[in-house]
Amino acid sequence: MKRIVVLGSTGSIGESTLRLVAEQRNRFKVVGLSARRNAGRLMEQAEAFDVRMVALAEPDAVAGDAKNRLAQGKIKLFGGERSSAELLEAADFDLCIHGITGAAGLPASHACLQKGRALALANKESLVIAGELLLSLSRATGAPILPVDSEHSAIFQCVRHEPRSRIRKIYLTASGGPFRDRALDAFATITRDEALKHPNWDMGERITVGSATMMNKAFEVIEAHHMFQLQSEQIRVLIHRQSIVHSMVEFEDGSMLAQLGVPDMRIPIQVALHHPDRGQFDFEPFDPVRFSNLTFSEAERDRYPCLALGYKCIKLGGTAGAVLNAADEVATQRFLDGSIRFPDIARICEAALREIPIQRADTLAAVFAADARARDFARSFATKPS
Repeated sequence: MKRIVVLGSTGSIGESTLRLVAEQRNRFKVVGLSARRNAGRLMEQAEAFDVRMVALAEPDAVAGDAKNRLAQGKIKLFGGERSSAELLEAADFDLCIHGITGAAGLPASHACLQKGRALALANKESLVIAGELLLSLSRATGAPILPVDSEHSAIFQCVRHEPRSRIRKIYLTASGGPFRDRALDAFATITRDEALKHPNWDMGERITVGSATMMNKAFEVIEAHHMFQLQSEQIRVLIHRQSIVHSMVEFEDGSMLAQLGVPDMRIPIQVALHHPDRGQFDFEPFDPVRFSNLTFSEAERDRYPCLALGYKCIKLGGTAGAVLNAADEVATQRFLDGSIRFPDIARICEAALREIPIQRADTLAAVFAADARARDFARSFATKPS
């Protein structure tokens, strides 16, 4: 019986994980759950899986029935910004499924690895902003980092038994988002609703906008650099509209391996849950006949200026990833709030990397100091009127 903690349990990754666990209760025991502020749903999940420890980043959100259930004393609540990390420090578990969004997930990633437990990481920001630190900690404690991103899970499966020195190149695939065919001179008029209509995936607001800007792919480039020990020139991004080939790996002998599947996040979650084995899963399989028309094309630099920023961060190293992620979080929210235009997201992030000094990223304090500077910069950056 594998004991698991699910962080971000009320989000899409968390809900998908719990649906899988509910179908395999003989294999998994949920011992901890965390959410930001959806206390009602968190308590429903805790009751459904008989969980005795929960974390809530915004404990003031506890009210009504959730408050009554906590008052009964059967469930221990950790509250505050470090609540997920504190839950991991207190719980006895084997695997953490980490679905928290943004830089707020870094302390929990650090706590899991420091405890020497397996980390199934959907929070790509952790490696983006502190990849060197987390990989060093993983090596020191022997705690594996298992990718839950569909692209990195694909690479992980392709190279599972191969020395990294045999990899010549990897190909990260990207759907291209909702604006892959939009005229470039019409980008300034992109609306919030348009940016939130992804053609293939159902995701949260920030990650959906990130798919439209291709910042998500820039982050995945940084993540692949750390996770698979690759140089920037070994990582190539291709537009693949069907989202069937999740990534490809080219080896030194010219062989190519790819992982294919329907766009369903339960598949990489299932891989991480059962690692190093494979578990049975009743889902819609990939049909080669139905998806016989698979296409690939280059990612246009003019259409996706954010993509180049991921490669720039690899070259800069240190706190560059923390600066880029923080600037993007703020800029994306400013776009969603209607205070800046869509192209301004890339402009703000590029300016942040240019203007903010890059430091060593060898401690959490250094990473969060860079994060704070970048947020202040992105909030105050004045964009040009349209």
